[in-house]
Amino acid sequence: MSNVTSNQQGQQVTISIAGRFDFNILQQFRDAYSEHAGTSLEFILDLAQTEYIDSSALGMLLNMKNHLGAEDCAIEIKNCQPNLMKIFTIAHFDKKFKFV
Repeated sequence: MSNVTSNQQGQQVTISIAGRFDFNILQQFRDAYSEHAGTSLEFILDLAQTEYIDSSALGMLLNMKNHLGAEDCAIEIKNCQPNLMKIFTIAHFDKKFKFV
């Protein structure tokens, strides 16, 4: 079972994904960031509890970036497990997002 939570503290919104980051959480993930579109908030995607990602997750991240305004919005991905980082690197997401 996957779970998406979001928490805003000041100018930062942290979105955490527990379990699988796949098409089944599309609406939950979209809801977590879409209400903040047009703001100058910083977004942190915390993948500490994420066990799995697939190609739909990559698409959801690109949609998030486009929806929030790719140039105006800072999106950081943190606590990425090595097996997930390998997928991000192969897909060249290490050049599209900031990993911390």
